[in-house]
Amino acid sequence: MNDAASVQYGSETAAMQQYLREGEARAFALGNRGPVRYGPDGKLHKDILDSYWRCGFYVFEGVLPQTELDDIEAGVKDIMDRLPSERGSPVDKHGRPALAHDCKAPVLFWSKPLADPFGGTDLANGRHPVKMFEPTAAADAPQEVVYLMLGTLQFSDALLRTYGHPDVLRIAASINGDDFVPFTDALFIKEPGKGASVAWHQDGVTHWNAPDWDEGSHGFNMMAQLYGCTAANGVWVVPGSHKRGRADIKAQVAAAGSERLPDAVPIICAPGDIAVTNRQALHGSFANTSKDWRVTVNMGFHRRKSVLGVSGGGLHAAPAVYDAAHIAERSRLIGYAIDARRQRYPNEAPYVYKPFAEAGITHRWDDAARATMHDYNLLDMSI
Repeated sequence: MNDAASVQYGSETAAMQQYLREGEARAFALGNRGPVRYGPDGKLHKDILDSYWRCGFYVFEGVLPQTELDDIEAGVKDIMDRLPSERGSPVDKHGRPALAHDCKAPVLFWSKPLADPFGGTDLANGRHPVKMFEPTAAADAPQEVVYLMLGTLQFSDALLRTYGHPDVLRIAASINGDDFVPFTDALFIKEPGKGASVAWHQDGVTHWNAPDWDEGSHGFNMMAQLYGCTAANGVWVVPGSHKRGRADIKAQVAAAGSERLPDAVPIICAPGDIAVTNRQALHGSFANTSKDWRVTVNMGFHRRKSVLGVSGGGLHAAPAVYDAAHIAERSRLIGYAIDARRQRYPNEAPYVYKPFAEAGITHRWDDAARATMHDYNLLDMSI
C-alpha cells in the first residue's frame, strides 16, 4: 500500500494515517481474497461464494496478466488523451473532436480536485447523504478533472475484450445465475493529488421493500484494477452491510464523529486483481491525496429476475420498464465482447453466454458492430 506518511489530509492527516493502517489490517484479516477457483459444477468454489456472501465483497487475485494490463493501459491513455480540454469543450487539448462530444448518454463526470461532488446533495436520488472531508488541492491543480466515465466500451477495444474475459463472465454467472445481465460499465480515475472522493452510499434503489428482497437483489460491481488500489485510494466497504437493508448513513457518520466509519475496510488489490462488491454494501472512497494512481475498470451485472419487468431507477439512464427486448439489446455487449476477445486470444476457450446459446444468437465483432455501439449506455439498467 502507500506509505501512510505520504497521505496528506490537512487537519485530518494524523487521524487519517492511523485509520488507513488499521483499516488495512482489518481487511487482510477477513479471509476474502485469493485466486479464481471453480468447483466440480464449473461455478465458483463454494468457499469463495461463502466468503463473498459473508463479507459482501471478494478480491480475486492475479486474474489479468501483464500483457492484458498493457493493452488496457494503452486504451485508457488513449481515452485520457481525447478528453475535452475543459468541461463543455467540443475539442480535446489537441484541437480534435473530444471524446463523447456527440453522445446523448451521460459519459463524463467532472469534479474539482480532491472534492466530493455527490456527498450531501440530492444527486443520484440523494443516496450520498453525507459529504466527505475535502482536502485542499495544490495551487497548480486544474480547475476540474474527469473522475468517472460511463459507456467506455464504445471507446476502447481493450476494455471491451476485458468485458468478455471468461473468468469475468463465469464469476458473474456463479453469483447471479447463468442468465445474468449487464447493467452498466464505467472507468474510475483516481489521479494522485486530484482524484475525487465518493461519499458513503449503497447502490441499490428499487428493491429494498420488495417481498422477495435478499442480499443479492441489487447485483454487484466487478472492479478490475489496472495499477492496483490501496487503503489511500481504493474503495472502502462495511463488511456484511449488504445483508442489513437500508443503512442510516447520517446516523453512522454522526456516531463515528467523522466519515471514517470504524467497521469499514479498504479493498486492497495488486495490478490485475479483480474485486467483486455487492451493490447493497455500504461503500465509498476518500479523496486521493496519495502518490498513486487508481484506474478501475468497472463492470456491473444483475440477476435477470431483478430487472425483467421492473421500472428502473433512472440513475445511469432514463427511467424505463425493462422488458425482454430491452434486456436483449443491452446484453448484446456481452456477445460483442466475447467475440472481440476470441479474435484477440484465439487459443483461449471463450465463454458461452447461456441466453444467447439457447436462442441460437451469435454476435460478430467488426466495424459494423462498432458502429452500433454509439450511446449504448442509454440502455443501462439501474435498479
